[in-house]
Amino acid sequence: MQGRDQAEPMSTAGPREGEIRQPSKGELQSTSMMTTVTISRLREAIPKHCFDRSATKSIAYLARDLILIAILAWSAFTVIPTIQSNWARFVLWQIYGFVQGLVGTGLWIIAHECGHGAFSANQTLNDWCGLFGHSLLLVPYHSWRITHHRHHNFVAHMDKDTAFVPRRVEEKTSTNPIIGSRLRTFLESAEDTPAFVLIQLLGHQFLGWPLHMVFNLSAGSKSAPDGVRLGIFNSSHFLPLGGLFTRAQWKKVLISDVGLVCVLSALHLFQQAFGTQMVLQMYFVPWFWVHHWLIAVTYLHHNHIDVPHFEDESWTFVKGASSTIDRDFGFIGEHLFHNIIETHVVHHFFPKIPFYHAREATRAIRPVLGESYNRDTTNLLVALWSTFRRCTFMEEVPSKDGSSMVRVWVKETLIVLDNLINASSN
Repeated sequence: MQGRDQAEPMSTAGPREGEIRQPSKGELQSTSMMTTVTISRLREAIPKHCFDRSATKSIAYLARDLILIAILAWSAFTVIPTIQSNWARFVLWQIYGFVQGLVGTGLWIIAHECGHGAFSANQTLNDWCGLFGHSLLLVPYHSWRITHHRHHNFVAHMDKDTAFVPRRVEEKTSTNPIIGSRLRTFLESAEDTPAFVLIQLLGHQFLGWPLHMVFNLSAGSKSAPDGVRLGIFNSSHFLPLGGLFTRAQWKKVLISDVGLVCVLSALHLFQQAFGTQMVLQMYFVPWFWVHHWLIAVTYLHHNHIDVPHFEDESWTFVKGASSTIDRDFGFIGEHLFHNIIETHVVHHFFPKIPFYHAREATRAIRPVLGESYNRDTTNLLVALWSTFRRCTFMEEVPSKDGSSMVRVWVKETLIVLDNLINASSN
């Protein structure tokens, strides 16, 4: 397909005039507190055609993803069961699940474009295509669209963001009456071991999305509308009258639930015809891979050891949007994940820019953002492990512009130093 920006080559030479220096591998361009850059300056820097949304082009990409999904599913359904070797069948099913998960993530991203209005200028078309795409993946389209809009409105806010809100360091030192002292001591001693971190990471990757959908896990304490206090029984994305939505939104949430019921009914019929094992292999293994990539990508877009978050007193929209991180996933990121990994900064400033213009728009805003543009080219899976291990709690520090209530990640060296000081004083 034509019209996609080419990947920007990495250069080892110094920056040319008017060009922002590229970070070396694994290096993050430092972030500032973003008090001078304005939305209007960023918008003026972006070529006007980058804001154009082509329904034809978007539908073509949607059709491409659906055709790829159909080809993979039909090939697996007709070929793999005929293989005689149990071992070969097992390997082929795993390959199918992995590849189908990649393409399914691309479909999720296209539906995500619909939710932002970046798919086309026709919101009715956007909503029907988004409802179709997300329902196929058992995602409640309108429910997610509504809460995701709040994520964009309050990104990097310590209380009002809805995705991967960090824990404050005070929460680490506070006493939990449910956990006994011996269990607490054991958990604190084990939490930095690779095995313990790996178990946590696996749970994070494969259970994070369903737990977020059912219990709004990882959202801020004040992320609900109208100051609603959320609890375990009113924080589900599937409840039309739950605490996540206003009374005017319940019909949209109900429509999302109807879409899920239709897909679940189709899966039930498939299971009745071909068995439980077949529906697990054909649908749910790729489905979990989609969860993995969705959680990994979103988490890494909003967490880096050098990027701050903000309390209410110091948060602004520009500070929050500039605290996102562009990353790199090579061929998969560009051709299957529709550049969402590589262009997330500009997406948070202007979510209606379609993905096929996002690379050009990113190049346009980088000189304006300067050192406040964040990009990390570390291998995605390496970055996931490192970030999950290191980014655990945030502490308050004064900001460069003099405002208070800015949160930065507690570095391991600081934790070790504190432990040494505490030990010497005992």
